[in-house]
Amino acid sequence: MSHIGTRPVLVMGARGSVGRYVLRALRERDLPVRASARAPQPQQFSSDVEVVAADLGDPASLHTAFAGVRQVFLYAHEGTDGVIAAARDAGVEQLVLMSSGSVIHPTSAGNTITEKHRAIENAFAAASDLTVVPVRPLVLATNALRWAWPIKARNSVALYRPDALTAPIHERDVAAVAVAALTGKPSPQVSGLLTGPERLSQRDQVARIAAAAGKDITVTELSRNEAADQYSRFMPAEEVEAVLRYFDDAEAGNSPATDTVTQVTGRPATGFDVWAADHAADF
Repeated sequence: MSHIGTRPVLVMGARGSVGRYVLRALRERDLPVRASARAPQPQQFSSDVEVVAADLGDPASLHTAFAGVRQVFLYAHEGTDGVIAAARDAGVEQLVLMSSGSVIHPTSAGNTITEKHRAIENAFAAASDLTVVPVRPLVLATNALRWAWPIKARNSVALYRPDALTAPIHERDVAAVAVAALTGKPSPQVSGLLTGPERLSQRDQVARIAAAAGKDITVTELSRNEAADQYSRFMPAEEVEAVLRYFDDAEAGNSPATDTVTQVTGRPATGFDVWAADHAADF
């Protein structure tokens, strides 16, 4: 597949935590790009970036966004039929799909959130005339942003399984792997399990955030019922159980650290302390 030409790469969700880094990296390579957002606002993007309004749930907007596009970076989203049809009509060469490492993480099988991502991947895979490359982070470091409000409010955060070990990945590293898929020859490593460089407990992650933010932060432990009640305020019951199951699994030692980022990019993955420093103002 040739990656040289004047047809742009479309970055969908270009203001998202990963999408913005994908857009930035492509521009740094002087590649033609088009950015999309559901409702673009003035001055959200540089004046030299082509911007379109598009929503993965709105097929009509996709036909406009995909027109003349060579490749697309997009987030996994239900309702893939419209995406596939628009990509076919536009002659898109490659879709790089931001999915989840849980799809290839053995002990996550059966988890509701895992199976939603698997169903989306399978729907794209069934469109055999399209080249679709999934990118699969297991635990995004940005998940820690959900702790920002209690930390700001009271310098304290309540966690379920605070000593469960995971290897959170910086969104910049996820983007680097996606850009490798967009600009290089597709390889199995690109769709491997993506993690940060080391396993850390949630308690240790909070400690690194505290160091970066220059404050003392207290960690308290939630029971399973307390955690379920907390999560149910902003997600459906089946997803609450999926999140709790993931932390139970991590507590059992089943959330690994991999070297996929290094294999794909040729450099080490970014440590959580760097992520904490990058986001210190959020806390």
